[in-house]
Amino acid sequence: MTGASVALLAGTMSTILFASSALPMVIRAIRTRDLASYSPANLVLANVGNAVHCIYVVHLPPGPIWFLHGFYVVTSALMLLWWLRFHAPRREVREVLS
Repeated sequence: MTGASVALLAGTMSTILFASSALPMVIRAIRTRDLASYSPANLVLANVGNAVHCIYVVHLPPGPIWFLHGFYVVTSALMLLWWLRFHAPRREVREVLS
């Protein structure tokens, strides 16, 4: 097995593992629409980071990194959109005490 084959195999396996680790989070968000535990700042930063990282990824030859990055772009964008759509705004403390 050549070095390039080993690298491709490692990239494929890591892509599968990383994507698999994020799927439960996405599935739970789809099922429950409960995104209260997600930080809006983290979701925004993840999307900005993905946008900047696109500049790097598009200059790489097609391979597992494209699939992994595409997965992260889609899931990060969906999580942010779902957070914006389903997040219940907090009530003011004064309203609750009244």
